[in-house]
Amino acid sequence: MLAGQPIVILRENVERTRGFEAQRSNIMAAKAIAAAVRTTLGPRGMDKMLVSSTGDVVITNDGATILHEMSVQHPGGKLVVEVAETQDDEVGDGTTTATVLIGSLMEEAETLLAQEVHPTIIAHGYQLGMEKALSILDELALTIGIDDRENLKKIAGTAMTGKSIEGVKDKISDIIVDAVRQVATEIAPGTYAVDEDDIKIKKQVGDSMEDAELIRGVVIDKKRVFEQMPEKITGAKVALLSQPLEVTKTQVKSKIKITTSDQMKAFNEQERESLKKLAEQIVASGANVVLCQKGIADPVQYYLAKHGVYALEDVKEEDMKFAAKALCGTIVNKPEELNEVTLGKAEAAEEIPDTDLTVISGCENPKAVTILLRGSSQLLVDELERAVYDATRVVQDAIEDGKFIVGGGSPEIELQIRLRDYATTVGGRVQLAIEAFANAFEAIPRTLAENSGFDTIDKVVALRKAHADGAKYAGLDVYTGEIVDMREAGVIEPQRVKTQAIKSATETAMLLIRVDDMMITQSEKKGAAGAK
Repeated sequence: MLAGQPIVILRENVERTRGFEAQRSNIMAAKAIAAAVRTTLGPRGMDKMLVSSTGDVVITNDGATILHEMSVQHPGGKLVVEVAETQDDEVGDGTTTATVLIGSLMEEAETLLAQEVHPTIIAHGYQLGMEKALSILDELALTIGIDDRENLKKIAGTAMTGKSIEGVKDKISDIIVDAVRQVATEIAPGTYAVDEDDIKIKKQVGDSMEDAELIRGVVIDKKRVFEQMPEKITGAKVALLSQPLEVTKTQVKSKIKITTSDQMKAFNEQERESLKKLAEQIVASGANVVLCQKGIADPVQYYLAKHGVYALEDVKEEDMKFAAKALCGTIVNKPEELNEVTLGKAEAAEEIPDTDLTVISGCENPKAVTILLRGSSQLLVDELERAVYDATRVVQDAIEDGKFIVGGGSPEIELQIRLRDYATTVGGRVQLAIEAFANAFEAIPRTLAENSGFDTIDKVVALRKAHADGAKYAGLDVYTGEIVDMREAGVIEPQRVKTQAIKSATETAMLLIRVDDMMITQSEKKGAAGAK
């Protein structure tokens, strides 16, 4: 107010929330999202059914999928969803753990704010706690190598436990470990890198989950272009062509004036001869399978079929590049460029009956492989794909980092105990923040116990006692309720999963805690309310 005149700073359609109310709004959003997914945590977690506006149904317990489908509107809530998406992008698993952890961190911050501990002090304590927690995780980590198949299978199995795939997880674990080891590249002695794009997951509705298999090659969503072509080729030599096998149009406008039937006949003969020449060049190169990124003219299809060549047309560029890597071949522009070096090699190429799938398999040393999944329904196959994706990524993480830790709530209890001891060495109000950070980790074993139907207090107390007695790998067996050595039980996961969950959850919590003013611009046309 100046000389009796009001000064307008913000437009009328801007809703402003300040002070503790802004902090409380973000805290409530984080807690609500964590509560939505916490029942899915662990091997005995429940599933969520998500129905879109179009009626599409998704049944899953994958944290990232649930949060993505929820369409969160609250700005603070969107940051929590980003934590889960980042976790999924970076490591492929641990999304629910990260979400539950950030909800717990915000709940602990709410208690400190009520005690009038300044947000900056809370954020500083969380930062110190995170740095200490990561160093403790390094101490707890165990080493693993690319040849340690048993532990790699256990890591894959842990990622799939609790999902619909669990009944066949032993077989799938074998497939996943073989796939990742096949495409791993040694970049230094004992150090490996894995490109996740070198492992493609394909789905086929029908048959049972038991029929899943590892294809040392490529699966393409196409069937042969001509029914007279052979359904199966043994000893496949694959030509990879990026240009069409047909007479192409000229680059400039031109007209051909034909005045007699003989000229027409000669014109057709010449065109047929040029197409026949294309087919003959392919056959002469020794190729018996053709993957063409563009179209194949009918006469070329006929001539190829006559020579027993299996051909696919309009193959996606992505599939062409993947096939070149898997078959150790080279994509060429013209048939005359084909030779023994550019041809891809495989044991067999065949069309799967009653499907639109072509499988080219049995490559000697493929640089890319395909996992073919089968299931009785689309919902089941989709959930199967999510589980295999998670398991593939964690095996990849373990091979690249060479480190793993145990699960079952064991690292969280160990972190809680050690962080509390560390907090006493810091002192001051920051000590309260570090202690609150330590307490937040209890949410994981508490949720595991709750989802398994056990008394949460009894199990957390029993875990604390086991760790206080020196059993640093003690965790909760969710099936029996006993406190067991998780390393011996084979419940293990890559260190990167836990490290990323702690980093992303802590950093986002620090960001939200420091917000004391929210200005939300509402839609003027609709008069829509801001984030709730």
